[in-house]
Amino acid sequence: MSTSTDAWGIQQDWVDADDQPQRASDATVATLREVIGEPPPDLEERAPVVTRPGRSTGIRSTVTCEDGSTRELDDVVPEDFPLGYHRLADGRRLIVSPGRCHVPQEQAWGWTVQLYAARSRRSWGIGDLRDLRTLREWTEQLGGGFLLVNPLHAVAPTVPQETSPYLPATRRFRNPLYLAVEDVPGVEDADLERHDAELATLRAAGLVERDGAWTLKRSVLRAVFDRSPEDPSFAAWRAAAGPAVEGWATWCALAEEHGPDRLAWPEAVRRQDAGGVAAYVREHAEDIGFHVWLQWLLDGQLRAATGSTTVLQDLPIGVSGSGADAWAWDDVLAAGVTVGAPPDMLNSVGQDWGSPPLVPWRLRAADYEPFVESIRGTIAGAGGLRIDHVMGLFRLWWIPADAGPQEGAYVRYPAEDLLDIVALESHRAGAVVVGEDLGTVEPGVREALAERGILSYKVLWFEDEPPARWPEGALAAVTTHDLPTVAGLWTGSDAEDQLAATDMAEDDVRSGREDLLERLRRDGLAADAPVEDAVVEAYRQLGTAPSLLLSVALEDAVAEERRPNVPGTTERDNWRLPLGVPLEDLGDHPGVARLLAAMRGEAPEAASDRGRSVGG
Repeated sequence: MSTSTDAWGIQQDWVDADDQPQRASDATVATLREVIGEPPPDLEERAPVVTRPGRSTGIRSTVTCEDGSTRELDDVVPEDFPLGYHRLADGRRLIVSPGRCHVPQEQAWGWTVQLYAARSRRSWGIGDLRDLRTLREWTEQLGGGFLLVNPLHAVAPTVPQETSPYLPATRRFRNPLYLAVEDVPGVEDADLERHDAELATLRAAGLVERDGAWTLKRSVLRAVFDRSPEDPSFAAWRAAAGPAVEGWATWCALAEEHGPDRLAWPEAVRRQDAGGVAAYVREHAEDIGFHVWLQWLLDGQLRAATGSTTVLQDLPIGVSGSGADAWAWDDVLAAGVTVGAPPDMLNSVGQDWGSPPLVPWRLRAADYEPFVESIRGTIAGAGGLRIDHVMGLFRLWWIPADAGPQEGAYVRYPAEDLLDIVALESHRAGAVVVGEDLGTVEPGVREALAERGILSYKVLWFEDEPPARWPEGALAAVTTHDLPTVAGLWTGSDAEDQLAATDMAEDDVRSGREDLLERLRRDGLAADAPVEDAVVEAYRQLGTAPSLLLSVALEDAVAEERRPNVPGTTERDNWRLPLGVPLEDLGDHPGVARLLAAMRGEAPEAASDRGRSVGG
């Protein structure tokens, strides 16, 4: 069967996760062709050139490098040509990439953390960047080498707060909800004691109450900002950050005035380049300055939290169509479609993630800038990157409006260019990159990732091969935020949760659970073993993997039965479940010692005295 694409990049015929041929409907293809449109006839004359040292370009031109110097390019890119983003004499962008990401040299293990859930007794009802620093220091004490956190990207600064970290307003800036307010300069004059009752309510809540936490944090932070004198450090940071952060802050101020959906705003400010935006900026300088200031605080607190340890930031597949990135790049995003996934091992009915896709040819015409800024902004200050659904750099499943996930089709992207941009940003930041390659993965994807040093993703629940046979170039894990915890799988409570929250058939859920249990019991774990033994067995298996990064879920360390998210559900409290153990008590939790000892192939008592103080 042909899997070629048409002139619009649409792949009508494709092969699913079960190696079965599938065909998108003619109606879907016609809809997507209309959405994509035709590129201008001179696109190739204006599109950026992405290359590497040693490669032939067919171009002879003077190049203005990003540092202002000039170089001559005569077809082949010299080996000593500077890496980076340059300009050819005809105005085209020339991107020179090393072609390979930064790759760690030694194996390391680290915690997978839902930061909002990792609450300490002092945090304001939601895990924050001081809590991240505490976790990082504790991980270092235990001998760990990295942390993998949920996306920290910003959502609209309004209530109700978006709960899903994977549907942000921007992939370039971070969420001030994660600020540790007590660490903000000038907060000592804020009289925090008068908020004791509100804080007690947030800290005692059984769920992460983002709305209450943001309302209180914003009130205190704005009061601090309004009475703080101009800080030269902030002014310098703001000047260096440039127009991107100003655009973000302007969107935030507009969202606070008109609501979070930019599509419902007055026409004069509905797009970043609309005629009324400049006047709005002049009239709302203080409000805009406040939101820039929040990003300055976040930059400083994140860098303090990560220190010299790699913290892998998670890059969502897209953004909200009503958010700031869509406001800035309205012409680059497709209207009337969203991205998702066809039915596969992750979800038998498919998924719709709610984000509008970037139109491939429009992305090229925009010099790839929306993609560059998203990668760079996510890596900044952290040293690592996890690309959610990395297959989306090759092709994305587009779903027309009012259609189900099964009624979509694949649209092809310029993968070679996008991967080389990732490699360039990784090289500059010294950041390891992991590509989440779970689900329907077409032939050649994993080979292309490996060639560029992008680590694959290996998950115990999905692999027929035992971990000892997994590749070195991978991040190895037992589970993910979308999959059962060990305790939830072993007790059966996760299956009950799925049945209660989704429309999945009971037979599918039960058989899916049995498949996962087979992997857990492959070395003889008794069917009636206690939960603690099941967790130990899962991480004993994981510890045999030669993979460079071994990812350990905090939920498994404390035998949490509920997974952070059940895909495709809206009624369930996804992304709001706190870790069942306060941060301060993790060091004394017996499950932590058992899990780490199992992963290292040690007796449990060997780890019992390690890292017993968290934040001490």
